[in-house]
Amino acid sequence: MESVKITIRRLSAPEFSMLCPHLVDIYERAMGYSQEDTTRRISTWRSDSRHRGFNAVIALSGDIILGVAYGHLGEPSRWWHREVATGLRSSGKKAENYEAILRDYFEISEVHVEPAAQGRGIGRALITDLLYLAPASYALLSTPEVEAEDNLAFGLYRSLGFSDVLRNYCFYGDLRPFAILGRPLPLS
Repeated sequence: MESVKITIRRLSAPEFSMLCPHLVDIYERAMGYSQEDTTRRISTWRSDSRHRGFNAVIALSGDIILGVAYGHLGEPSRWWHREVATGLRSSGKKAENYEAILRDYFEISEVHVEPAAQGRGIGRALITDLLYLAPASYALLSTPEVEAEDNLAFGLYRSLGFSDVLRNYCFYGDLRPFAILGRPLPLS
């Protein structure tokens, strides 16, 4: 893909919901997933847009959407929060080392860029804008583990100052190990 001007645009929850089918298509292409769960994924993403502190951004080249990122404030009632808390408790880490984070964090739920546009700074721009003035003290995200952190996602997260919170955690219902990464906010 040749060099193009990218614009980051914040979406309201209704705009995000309307665009969900297209945004989930980007997610499926970026992750290499089949489309057999597309309807369920769209429903889940739309449901996420109703959570406290929801924020979403897209990357545009003209009127073509090249990437999406969204998240919301962490909530103890949410599945992801309960899974991360369980993983941290079972890891043997001292509660005082993670309880403050779990009380006040912004969950980066998804960050995806069209495969042909990856490696051009779009993911960095999406995360930076997503977290701008995020109403929390920390940002947390999960990403699939890869050998020696050898992929663009890990490189991006490390360059933005994300560090290990929990490694090699298998979420309920998923056999793949994940890394939970976090950093204090605001971004510098």
